[in-house]
Amino acid sequence: MDLSGLSVAELRVLQDKIQQSLKDREQQELTKAREQILAIAQSAGISLQDLLGAGSRTKGLPVKAKVAVRYRHPSDSTLQWTGRGRQPKWVQEWVASGQTLDAIRV
Repeated sequence: MDLSGLSVAELRVLQDKIQQSLKDREQQELTKAREQILAIAQSAGISLQDLLGAGSRTKGLPVKAKVAVRYRHPSDSTLQWTGRGRQPKWVQEWVASGQTLDAIRV
């Protein structure tokens, strides 16, 4: 295909068509691959959950516990901080106003 005779506008239209065609083709190939994988699994008598290893990601790994809240805004209980990581803006403002962290400790 000789593109030298096309204008910039025509090339951009062509580029858009190519990008859309690529998206469509990728989606078709993804769908086809899924169908093939499921067909192979079904012919082998393997369920989708077994195939994907549902639950196997957590086997042998420690369960991460949710970190308890250590600080809570006195007038807005939805503003909370565990004390880990960067201080939220409301905590920074609290400290900048001359208050202590102990005053908002849970």
